[in-house]
Amino acid sequence: MGIYIIMILMMAASWFVSYRLKSKFKQYSEVPLDAGLSGKEVAEKMLRDNQIYDVKVVSVEGFLTDHYNPQNKTVNLSPEVYNGRSVASAAIAAHECGHAVQHANAYSWLTMRSQLVPIVQVSSNVVQWVLLGGVLLLNVFPGLLFIGIVLFAITTLFSFITLPVEYDASNRALAWMESTNLSYGQEHEKAKDALSWAALTYVVAAIGSLATLLYYLSIYLGRRD
Repeated sequence: MGIYIIMILMMAASWFVSYRLKSKFKQYSEVPLDAGLSGKEVAEKMLRDNQIYDVKVVSVEGFLTDHYNPQNKTVNLSPEVYNGRSVASAAIAAHECGHAVQHANAYSWLTMRSQLVPIVQVSSNVVQWVLLGGVLLLNVFPGLLFIGIVLFAITTLFSFITLPVEYDASNRALAWMESTNLSYGQEHEKAKDALSWAALTYVVAAIGSLATLLYYLSIYLGRRD
């Protein structure tokens, strides 16, 4: 019963953090950046300041779809961030460039995460079906559920490795914004607050993944009860 309560609490926490992140983004999107730079310009400046000239800043569709792609070396910004000239736009643009800086400096956690990506992609395509089949065939073929647990454990590990990557990118972004006077005083605190809520989404996802892993593990271990 305990594991079910934990999973319900994690679902509630995930919804709350997602809601707060969107709320914070909307709030800080209405706070103009004194420097007057757009998210695109912030990203390009941070890349230049870190002597990174082989990364492109592009606009992608969607809301809060911002990400850095190490394969084609692009900082992908959603329209609101790419064109926005707010504290929120600047913070998110700088955060994504933080990943580009990590890549350029061969940051160990990012390297480890990138190495797991192909495995996680394959695992995520089949893991739910393997787990479902494992539960249905538990008394006939318990090994199938064990395989599903192993596959899901890989995605859980990936979620936890993502945490230091995200927090480090935010720390790099905030340090750069402060050192260049791009944000200061209340502006800087708002940028920090926005990135803190963004990072919390990864924390909740990681803990939720662990709770789900423990749930299936409890089913496997309790099959003889």
